Amino acid sequence: MNPILALDFGRVRIGAAISDQLQLLAHPLETIPANEQAISRVVDIVREKNVDHVVAGLPKQMDGQIGTAATEVLQFVEKLRAMVPCQVVTWDERLTTAAAHRALRDAGKNTRHTRGYVHQVAAQIILQSYLDRRAASVTSKE
Repeated sequence: MNPILALDFGRVRIGAAISDQLQLLAHPLETIPANEQAISRVVDIVREKNVDHVVAGLPKQMDGQIGTAATEVLQFVEKLRAMVPCQVVTWDERLTTAAAHRALRDAGKNTRHTRGYVHQVAAQIILQSYLDRRAASVTSKE
């Protein structure tokens, strides 16, 4: 199997995480500047890592509505879909950045020093929840 790539979108940075070959475990990969080169960098990662598909975190509001941030992600996803040879799916990522901050703080990391990779950790959390849900649905079908 090929790995799955996950993205966590921020206004300044995009975190990327990737699964192992068995699609069981998520690992932080890199932080991508959220600028005009972001899509081309994601396309490069998809090609370099031979990615099976991309999971884009969709930051829905707490009531499930699509807000400004989610609309921006959906626009990015549409552009990405036109440029990669694999499927791009969205995944509800409510509170993952807060969970990433909490995990880093619990690990004794100073918030100021985690800015560069908090979105990687959030992408890892998004991807792990996606992988766990897939595994659970396969297990329940057996």
